[in-house]
Amino acid sequence: MLDTLYVVILIGTGLILLAAFSSLLAFRFGAPILLVFLSIGLVAGVDGFGLDFDNPPLAYFIGSLALAIILFDSGFGTSLQSFRHAAAPALTLATVGVLLTTALFAAAAVLLLDLSWLQGALLGSIVGSTDAAAVFFLLRIGGINIRERVRATLEIESGSNDPMAIFLAIALVELLRSGSGFEAMDWNFLIQFAKQLGIGGVLGLVGGWMILQLVNRLSLERGLTPIFTIALSLLVFSVTGALGGSGFLAVYVAGLLTGNSHIRSATSIRRFQEGMSWLAQIVMFLVLGLLATPSQFAAIALPAVGLAFFLIFIARPLAIWFCLLPFRFSRNETAFISWVGLRGAVSILLAILPIIGGIDSERVFFNTAFIIVLVSLLMQGWTIGFMARRLGLIVPPRIGPVEKLELELPGTAHHELLSYRVVAGSPVARGQRLPRWARPSLVVRDGKSMRLQYAGRLQENDYVYLFISSRYPRLLDRLFASPVPFEPDDAEFFGEFTVEPGRPARLLAESYGIDLGNVTPETTVAELMVERLGGHAEYGDRVAVGSVELIVRDTDDAGEIAEVGLSLTPDTKPTLPLFHNFRDIVSVLRQTPKRRRKVEASKAKEPPSLLLTPPVAESHRDGDGDGKPM
Repeated sequence: MLDTLYVVILIGTGLILLAAFSSLLAFRFGAPILLVFLSIGLVAGVDGFGLDFDNPPLAYFIGSLALAIILFDSGFGTSLQSFRHAAAPALTLATVGVLLTTALFAAAAVLLLDLSWLQGALLGSIVGSTDAAAVFFLLRIGGINIRERVRATLEIESGSNDPMAIFLAIALVELLRSGSGFEAMDWNFLIQFAKQLGIGGVLGLVGGWMILQLVNRLSLERGLTPIFTIALSLLVFSVTGALGGSGFLAVYVAGLLTGNSHIRSATSIRRFQEGMSWLAQIVMFLVLGLLATPSQFAAIALPAVGLAFFLIFIARPLAIWFCLLPFRFSRNETAFISWVGLRGAVSILLAILPIIGGIDSERVFFNTAFIIVLVSLLMQGWTIGFMARRLGLIVPPRIGPVEKLELELPGTAHHELLSYRVVAGSPVARGQRLPRWARPSLVVRDGKSMRLQYAGRLQENDYVYLFISSRYPRLLDRLFASPVPFEPDDAEFFGEFTVEPGRPARLLAESYGIDLGNVTPETTVAELMVERLGGHAEYGDRVAVGSVELIVRDTDDAGEIAEVGLSLTPDTKPTLPLFHNFRDIVSVLRQTPKRRRKVEASKAKEPPSLLLTPPVAESHRDGDGDGKPM
């Protein structure tokens, strides 16, 4: 017995260490790290090194627990401001989007796998939601800096669409087990779904408030606080599930509330949760990889790959386009959101439900879902950075990397003790003075400590300790940041000229001969941009106005436009002819009659003889007939 225990521990730790080591290679070669974890489980399994793990209920339990940890950390790391700006489109994708994807995919599954409509709907619900773990890890660790609204929409969608998919999968498994059909899905079906979402949301808020109160009021040892926090989050998850709510939604909401409030030992909690999320990610994908039997994939590989392509190129794009019609995303942004529809551990977890329910003895659902996940990670996971650059969604970083350490001291609920290392090329290294409110306490140079007034000008590799209010770290980050690859006045991205955001937009129209449409004379440039952007502007946003383009160069702490760039050569990134939103459609419909009238008017004025003459050279546009340019 003891020998078996040691062998299990040895194999488990060996696989975890191998996965952690493989992450170095994945980062080096740009491979999706989650695919690496999954592949290690496959290689170690029954068709590889021979580890025979065939316990679907245990795999589902481990995967659900790991996903709860990841979702709590995901909510903890999502800013409330980002959530407000992206909640409406993200929640639409998480509900209506999952339903549409499921319905479209079900039709393809019926044709390619010869399933019944109920079975096709079940398979559609299994792969209908994006994977929170895959999306969060690839966006936050993938090294790409995309526009905040797009990033927040993807993260919130992936963190909140699991309840819909899980509810659909469980309900359809029960219908198949009972032999019922779609006719059994009455109003009680919607009531149960609303109950899950309602209980999950309410208990998530209550649970987040409870975590805050307990952590802030109990005098726990600093090392116990992160453990206590993660244990409370799992308590929220389990209690919500036991009461008939969505535990995954509850734990995400609890993390969102907790992470956006003043909580004691926040730095320690974040570091601990980051490590726990990595461990949960590794364990979950290893276990799911061990559960699979690759030798069974051949029998279903072709239709499964066909379904994966249908999901990636037809089902999700159509669902995303329909859901985002009212939200004024650009066509390229909608295309990118469609592309980052990564399937991962959630789909494989849900594919275990038919096995547990006794309706997938041949593992058709499980193997199909597994192949779809592999194709998704290979095709989409490997190309996220390429697609973001190709669609013009990469935004130059506002500041460069910062070497900073946050230190916690007793009684510092509203203040932080920060340690910065002065890097070459940063503003402070170039002589920029520190503001008075920074209150530098100590400078460490070459191993010797001294006060700032005796240190003189800060030098490269100095360590500066500052005790400041929690409102100011972002301002200090700019002073200690490394130089960025793109300077803020880079004409290629931010435009050749600077425009005062508070100036009237009519002056811009008069200067460049632009028709602004129904815009009042008092409308400022900033107000015009915010209106065209759908009510909220972010760093790097671009607005085409006639023949010029306005770019948000910077925003203040309140999210207001602080600096605007103007480009006379608008962005040349290709705009897809698909994914028009309502504004685009209305604009096209309005312009069509005008263009028709212009064409008819030009034909009416054009002499018949001109139809037989050769084309007029571009150089004759000045109208003087000498063939020379103006």
